[in-house]
Amino acid sequence: MQKNILNMLAAVVITSATFTACSNGETKTTETAAATTDTVKEEVMAPAEPKDIVDVAIGSPDHTTLVAAVTAEGLVETLKGAGPFTVFAPTNAAFTALPAGTVEGLLKPESKDALTKILTYHVVAGTVKAADLKDGQKVKTLQGEELTVAIKDGKVTINGANVTAADLTGSNGVVHVIDAVLMPKK
Repeated sequence: MQKNILNMLAAVVITSATFTACSNGETKTTETAAATTDTVKEEVMAPAEPKDIVDVAIGSPDHTTLVAAVTAEGLVETLKGAGPFTVFAPTNAAFTALPAGTVEGLLKPESKDALTKILTYHVVAGTVKAADLKDGQKVKTLQGEELTVAIKDGKVTINGANVTAADLTGSNGVVHVIDAVLMPKK
C-alpha cells in the first residue's frame, strides 16, 4: 500500500512538472527524483518542423484539388525541395470554374504531360514576394512561359487571375492564392 502511494505521488510530481514545462512553450528536459530514488527523464514539446510550400497548401481546405493534382503528377518531392519557389495557387473554386470534366480528364494517367505543363506554369523559381511585384512585370515559370503581373488600384492580377491572399511563407518559398487556373499557351 505504501509503495502504491509513493508511486502515485511520483506520478503526480512528474505530471505537474510536465504541465509546468509545457505551459511556457519551451523545450525542456524535466528531471524528478521519485521517492523510490529512480530518476525520470522526459523530453517535452519538441520544436515543430517548419512548413514548406506543399505543407502550406496541404493545410488549406481551399486547395485540396491543387494538392490532389500535384500528388497525382508526382511533383510533391520537387516542391518539397530546397527551392526557393513561388507558387500561384488556384483555389478549389478556380478548378471548379473550368469546363465540366476538365479536372477529371487532367488527372488521368494519359494526361500527365498536359497536367505537368499546367502545374509548372503556376510555379516560378525564386521567392517573389508581393512587394517585389511591379505592374507589367513578366515572371518566367518552370514550364518555360512567362506570366504577366498587373497592378491597378492596389489589386494584383497574374495573367488576369486575382491574387486573393499573398505571401504565405513556407520554408522553401512563398505561396500567393489566385482565383483562376492559369493555362499555358503551349
